[in-house]
Amino acid sequence: MQQSTEEFFQIVVSIWNSAIFGIGIGSLISALAVFVFFVLARGLFSRFVIGFLTSVAKRTQTEFDDELIAALSMPLRFIFIVIGLFVASHITDFPPPVDDFFLRVVRSLIAVTIFWIMYRCVRPLSFIFDKLTNMFGADELGESLQDFFIKVLKFVIACLGVAAFLEEWDFNVAAVLGSLGLLGMALAFGAQNLIANLFAGVSIFLDHIFEKGHWIKGGQVEGTVEEIGFRTTKIRCFDKSLVTVPNSVLTGGAVTNFSRMTHRRIYWKIGVTYNSSEDQLRQIVGQIRDYINTSGDFETDPAKATTLINVDSFNASSIDIMIYCFTTTTNWGEWMEIKERFAYRTKEIVEGAGTSFAFPSTSIYLETWPFGTPDEFPFTPEVTPQPDQAAAGVEG
Repeated sequence: MQQSTEEFFQIVVSIWNSAIFGIGIGSLISALAVFVFFVLARGLFSRFVIGFLTSVAKRTQTEFDDELIAALSMPLRFIFIVIGLFVASHITDFPPPVDDFFLRVVRSLIAVTIFWIMYRCVRPLSFIFDKLTNMFGADELGESLQDFFIKVLKFVIACLGVAAFLEEWDFNVAAVLGSLGLLGMALAFGAQNLIANLFAGVSIFLDHIFEKGHWIKGGQVEGTVEEIGFRTTKIRCFDKSLVTVPNSVLTGGAVTNFSRMTHRRIYWKIGVTYNSSEDQLRQIVGQIRDYINTSGDFETDPAKATTLINVDSFNASSIDIMIYCFTTTTNWGEWMEIKERFAYRTKEIVEGAGTSFAFPSTSIYLETWPFGTPDEFPFTPEVTPQPDQAAAGVEG
């Protein structure tokens, strides 16, 4: 009985030491415990260390540290997973093929983590682009151009990360890219529109044609630029519809950028009646000119804008006065308010001068009447006296 018990115990120990592919259960449990430990440490690190750094960053005046900590939080937490796999694989006696597989996995994850950190840091470190341009005496990069460089840099980092990951698995990236040369040429001929749109997108950024948020008109599309991509530009029209326009279409024709107006124009022609005297016309023109020069809503410097208020023409039904001026604001809402005040004041000036606005009318003059001379207006019919009224008149 005792011998059977010892034999059973030896079998249990043997299975415990080499239960799965020659690996002991105890080693597997130890490796799992180590991995779980690093997972728990990852949670504590995220809660206390990253939480503390986030609270400190919020007290600073700059937003750079806040964005950087937010960008690095996920990769730093993932590092604990990589370390846990590495330590767990080393405390377990895996067979050589399995051990080599785990080593490749760990190396691949380390490469992914490194390029992940670089990818996430591109956006917080984008202010470096402005610093570099200032060193060369240029202005700061526009938001759209900065986004373009960020997208390009992220794309390059992602490609390098994928290449590093594949290299860890003995995948010859250079040889594959070389073999795709002829295929790439064939694809280039078949993707001429795509390439044209890509170069058009680059020209939009380099030539500063427009930027995100600008009000533009290109072809039949007018609205606010929401996004400038490598291939297309998205424009939000004023009816709130979203139009996606290929970049080659925008750069292939004239593009009007209303957001770069220095001033907004008001161009009116007001007509007054023909019975207005010369003095009345002079009074209207002078008072309108005085209002434009003194209200503060208009740009009156001749070097910056042209202002013209003159009697312009004798129209079919009116004497026209031309008003050509520019407001100091380019904001659409403010411009409309200025025009409204100006309209009220113009009406006061015209009515105060004792004349009125003209409206389309037609006058007909006849030299002779084809059917005789008409009766005078208003017509008064003759009244024939009645017999009783005539008798009463005789008696009186």
